[in-house]
Amino acid sequence: MAKDRLFLLKPNFMDQGEGPFFCPYCACIEGMLAFYPRLRQELEIHYLDYPRPRPVLIGELGPENQAMPVLIVERDPAGDLVPYGVREAQGKRFLDEPEGIEHYLAATYGVGRPH
Repeated sequence: MAKDRLFLLKPNFMDQGEGPFFCPYCACIEGMLAFYPRLRQELEIHYLDYPRPRPVLIGELGPENQAMPVLIVERDPAGDLVPYGVREAQGKRFLDEPEGIEHYLAATYGVGRPH
């Protein structure tokens, strides 16, 4: 079975000569990965550089979908993905809202969900 693919920004990036910065939305997902380390084995996780364009995401989801974090849903989970905010681009299903990603991971992988 193919693994769901999670894309996060690398921390300590510079933006227009200022920084270093981190993405607070990616940090929320990193926190969930820290709470539930087995997710690191069950997901395929990629860390990308900050500057756009982000060729990997363009190739997967098109130039209009380069925001992160993003989870490309490869598994075929039971149940409806609509409540998590799943979207489609280039024939792929994905989530790009942190709360939707967290709820999807909780429901699909059997870990705690956000309160």
